Amino acid sequence: MNILMFGVTKEIVGTDSLYVAATEKVKNVADLKTYLKGKYPELDKLSSLAIAVNSKYAKDDDRITIDDEIALIPPVSGG
Repeated sequence: MNILMFGVTKEIVGTDSLYVAATEKVKNVADLKTYLKGKYPELDKLSSLAIAVNSKYAKDDDRITIDDEIALIPPVSGG
């Protein structure tokens, strides 16, 4: 699955997109977070990390597939 990075997540991962193979057994948003934080521990230091699946914010138990469009959305600041 292809994952788009935004803001500080792009800096942490070192690229604006990342491919995760289906063999990684990522079945839902929680699995994806666990996988990514294991591979990129700096992600765990963020105050929040939202994941969008097909342009909608996703909950941890939402299922994901290889065909979904996934985006990592870091904390947003401003006023």
